[in-house]
Amino acid sequence: MAAENPVESLQEEATCPVCLEYFTEPVTLDCGHNFCRACIAQCWEGSDTAASCPQCTETVQQRNLRPNRQLANVIEIAKQLSLQAAKGTGGDGVCGKHQEALKLFCEEDQTPICVICRESRAHRTHTVVPIQEAAQEHKERIQAHLKTLREEREKLLGLKVTGERNSREYLKQTQTERQKIVSEFQQLRQFLEEQERLLLAQLEKLDEEIVRIQNENVSKLSEQISHLSELISEMEGKCQKPASEFLQDIRSILSRGEKGKFQQPEEISPELEEQVSDFSQKMIVLLETLEKFKDTLPSALETKRGGSLGTFRQVNVTLDPDTAHPKLLLSDDRKSVSLGGTQQNLPNNPERFDYWSCVLGCERFTSGRHCWEVEVRDQGGWAVGVARESVRRKGQISHSPEGGIWAVGRWLGQFQALTSPETLLPLSRVPSRTRVCLDCDRGQVTFIDAGDEAPIFTFPPGSVPGGRIRPWFWVGGSRLRLCP
Repeated sequence: MAAENPVESLQEEATCPVCLEYFTEPVTLDCGHNFCRACIAQCWEGSDTAASCPQCTETVQQRNLRPNRQLANVIEIAKQLSLQAAKGTGGDGVCGKHQEALKLFCEEDQTPICVICRESRAHRTHTVVPIQEAAQEHKERIQAHLKTLREEREKLLGLKVTGERNSREYLKQTQTERQKIVSEFQQLRQFLEEQERLLLAQLEKLDEEIVRIQNENVSKLSEQISHLSELISEMEGKCQKPASEFLQDIRSILSRGEKGKFQQPEEISPELEEQVSDFSQKMIVLLETLEKFKDTLPSALETKRGGSLGTFRQVNVTLDPDTAHPKLLLSDDRKSVSLGGTQQNLPNNPERFDYWSCVLGCERFTSGRHCWEVEVRDQGGWAVGVARESVRRKGQISHSPEGGIWAVGRWLGQFQALTSPETLLPLSRVPSRTRVCLDCDRGQVTFIDAGDEAPIFTFPPGSVPGGRIRPWFWVGGSRLRLCP
């Protein structure tokens, strides 16, 4: 049956029936059928009998192969028409080997092929589908990939927008912190300059008083020395005279000698000595305060900045009921704890505190910088801080670094750091909200008044050893609440 497409009909007429490809050096037999010279020679090779046509099996009496030059020209024209038709429908969809349109798709080789390639040995046993069907199938796969890629791109764009927004917020916060630091240090400089002027003025008054007393004493001593020198000369001259003249007016000379005894100069008054002593004590206290301030300022500022800028990671701490003393009452969300009147019937597991009314947080830290805030609701005893995970749970324990606890709190009516011995904290008021800042990498714990951001106390770097560290709480009468 003739093909509906004239170009395809021409391609069929220009195809060798043996190799199924375009004729190469076409020759014509006596029966009128055409073959490639190489193909017909291969068919007749080794045959001593009369040759026959491979297509109609008609016996060919003479093996005269007449070149068909007209067919050769037609083949070239067919190739050109096939190439133009392929370019007109698909651009570059032309088989590079056969110059045929790529109408099929080989599933095994995942490549487009032409109809001639389909019948070749390379693809004859392969699964082949129409190219449009294969294209549609692969387009669906590509669309699925595109959907995933677009979703990923949207996520990345969202992260980019969020990152840019966070960066702007952080920059605003750093600017606010910068202005706050400049303002606070300006006030600090003004305060120190005022203190310097007051102290120097007091010293100047003390200097003037000391110089006045010294000058008066020097003047009095100089007068006495001059008077005594005159009296000595007079008495030495009297001693050189004869006895009769020497004894004349002897009573007056002796009386003047007795009155000329040395008088002690004015001493520095006890009031002035007390002023100097008080001033020295003030200077000692001031210098010690400045030294402590210089030591704690870097970590306090660092912690303060970290609380607002994210240097310390805010942790959502929850209480561990398996460690809570039986008298402690934990809220359902495990964010609040208070001391009950009676002891609950709870299993005495190894993790539970059984003497002191303590409880640990569920979180465990081995590295990084973390902070959380605790609010005190009542005025009873309490303490907050951190502890080793291996802290002793049974019997009496030491609430100090030696016992594996680093904390501050209200203890026996006084606010103090739980050191050994305890360190009283001279604050004007006990903070109602305390921020605990744990730096595992430096082995340091800092406590901040979350209300005014003022530093409370710092256990210096290296105080907290390595290992697992957990939030620690002692409830003696107050109600503690972990802030969101």
